Amino acid sequence: MRTFTIRSGAPGAFRIDYEKELNPEQLEAVVCPEGPALVLAGAGTGKTRTVTYRVARLIESGMKPDSLMLVTFTNKAAREMLQRVESVLGLNLRGLWGGTFHHIGNILLRRHAKLLGYESNYSILDREDAVDLVDTCVADAGIDKQRWRFPKADIVQSIISLTVNTGDSIARVVSTRMPHFIPMAEEIEKVAVRYELRKQELNVMDFDDLLSNWLRLMREQPAVLEQYGSQFRQILVDEYQDTNYIQAAIIDLMASSHKNLFVVGDDAQSIYSFRGADFENIISFPKRYADARVFRLTTNYRSTPEILSLANASIRQNRRQFKKELHAVRPEGQSPALLAVRDVYQQAGFVAQRMMDLHGDGMDFGKMAVLYRSHYQSMEIQMELTRHGIPFEIRSGLRFFEQAHIKDVTAYLRIAVNPKDEIAWFRVLRLIPGVGKVSAKKIGAALIPMDDPLGGLIEGAADKLVRKASRKDFDRMIELMARLRAPDIQANPAEMIRMVMAGGYEEYLFAEYPNASARVEDIEQLAEYSTAYAGTAELLSSLALVSTMGDNAADDEGENEKVVLSSIHQAKGLEWAVVFLIWLCEGRFPSARAVSEQDEEEERRLFYVATTRAREELYLLYPRSAPGAGGTMLLGPSRFILELPGNVYERCAVEERYVY
Repeated sequence: MRTFTIRSGAPGAFRIDYEKELNPEQLEAVVCPEGPALVLAGAGTGKTRTVTYRVARLIESGMKPDSLMLVTFTNKAAREMLQRVESVLGLNLRGLWGGTFHHIGNILLRRHAKLLGYESNYSILDREDAVDLVDTCVADAGIDKQRWRFPKADIVQSIISLTVNTGDSIARVVSTRMPHFIPMAEEIEKVAVRYELRKQELNVMDFDDLLSNWLRLMREQPAVLEQYGSQFRQILVDEYQDTNYIQAAIIDLMASSHKNLFVVGDDAQSIYSFRGADFENIISFPKRYADARVFRLTTNYRSTPEILSLANASIRQNRRQFKKELHAVRPEGQSPALLAVRDVYQQAGFVAQRMMDLHGDGMDFGKMAVLYRSHYQSMEIQMELTRHGIPFEIRSGLRFFEQAHIKDVTAYLRIAVNPKDEIAWFRVLRLIPGVGKVSAKKIGAALIPMDDPLGGLIEGAADKLVRKASRKDFDRMIELMARLRAPDIQANPAEMIRMVMAGGYEEYLFAEYPNASARVEDIEQLAEYSTAYAGTAELLSSLALVSTMGDNAADDEGENEKVVLSSIHQAKGLEWAVVFLIWLCEGRFPSARAVSEQDEEEERRLFYVATTRAREELYLLYPRSAPGAGGTMLLGPSRFILELPGNVYERCAVEERYVY
């Protein structure tokens, strides 16, 4: 009979040559003794490798897999780390608890749900289910949504979610993040209370409950806390700088008995406060754990020395940080290029031309990226890449002109230019509260056949088809369309767009979307862009043609052959050979809103993240002017450019040559 042996770790029997596999900084962190440890892993310094080998070291030191908990922000990251550990050890790590906070919380709550008043077979609500339940609670609370312009259910659900993840009250979340809903804060609070009761009655939890109930379980059930405190003798947390209030509280409790807590992150890459991430978690770690060892990973394997010199010089300006300097392994390369371009159109033209030059020299388009602070800042780039036939994909959202709010606003303009545009009519009518598909079709059927549909609308041809509850908003739409049809107004598309916003659409955005402010910025950018056109008809024709061309260009290339256009937030954790960082203008990056809210240091961390995405070439661009209300708006360079020493970049000029 054959005998098979299952290997397990044994103290002192190290199969891995850690000194060979790790650099000195990584090695020091991986072999550190028990107790709290904070590993500050700079960009491109081998964070994943360090966590992987730390797990391997603990196993080889005699720890059983089921005594370890590895918490990551994606299940994919946990799987990849555990697969690497199994590969280097040649062991099966079945039993090790690895995954996201929500995944691990769900496992624990299934075991102990009854202690919290739930059955173990509770259902988990996805985002859509949660929004539907909130909508039911709004109705049950007897709130007149039409009278209040009460926020939609998904916004209410977002507010409730933020209260859970930040530990703040409804009133504070509303006042600091969505002040336009302050008059409705008490009603939102009533909905939130009812929502919590209904979830318990229905034996369901949403994703936030997987965290809040985990924390509640540990706080209210000392025996359960002791059980898991004894089981998990080592707790490891990845991307610690992205944890929110409730996640940090959970980890502190779980490690409270032994303090064997190994957290890895980078304070210089903490950029997600808008999602509820709390910078204080990482910056205050040494204060909460007075005996914590702090390790710094500063050997960067990604970028050239020149790129890192610029990144180091920038982040050095932040006061609240753990000081560290990234050092390059790669050989010297080109200095980052700083370009002051004439306007946003020359900015887009330079990016497109430089991409074509690089591609002509043999570089795949997929190795290039354009990064920006806000999605609207990609608009001119999208237009220019489309004109040049350069394939691209957008990581920050839909193509600019395919977004719902852009299509909504342009629908008003389409009706003004062509009153028989049935598709545009249907879209605009559906924006009126209480007007559904059936009503919109009836109204459209009454107006479109007329010789002058707009005149018929103004004269009341569709009045009888509108319900009393929608009358006020319908009349407001009529008043707006009457102003938009004026010939002199149609010669000024920017003014038309702003009239649509003032005519009720901005209010609609804030009632419909959690990210309404960003959508308002998009529309203002569209208005500024439209000043380059002689009239509204010309603008609409250009947008339609570019959208069609964009669809065709995107299909011609494979996924890996597309330039990436991304917001910096979406780009974290990624890298490209060449990065173009655009719109580096004061008031745009950093954004005026962020600076007014005293978030300058997080904005600088965002700039740092952007620059450290580049491996070989980095281009920093700022336009000196852009279209604005009333004409051309002059722009100045970002403070993040002005504060840099002159030796960390090369000033470059853009020369335009006209070919006849």
